[in-house]
Amino acid sequence: MNIGLIAHDSKKKLMQNFCIAYRSILSKNELYATGTTGRLVEEVTNLTIHKYLAGHLGGDQQMGAQIEHNQMDLVIFLRDPLSPKTHEPDVNIIVKLCDMHNIPLATNLASAELLIKSLDRGDMEWREMYK
Repeated sequence: MNIGLIAHDSKKKLMQNFCIAYRSILSKNELYATGTTGRLVEEVTNLTIHKYLAGHLGGDQQMGAQIEHNQMDLVIFLRDPLSPKTHEPDVNIIVKLCDMHNIPLATNLASAELLIKSLDRGDMEWREMYK
């Protein structure tokens, strides 16, 4: 499965801790991330991550393109709803594209844990048929 990882600046440490906790599950999948998030997660987990540009430099758009082409099976986007971003339209398009293409999306730690545990149980196999 292809898993996208995105985290706003205030959530990057949380993403690192999430990926440490679920490293064994994540390691069985292909991981994609915006540049800074990917680098920070790689540093603490030694997972192999395909890194796009930093989000504000176009990484959000690169992730969006992969979602739009149905090449992403699950997206974990730890976002900070209280701090508006200068590239907010790019951020919002990720949510919109996941909704349009029926791609499971977690935007907080609780939903991320539910999705990753679901993936581990095999509950996401329907994505293979959907593609």
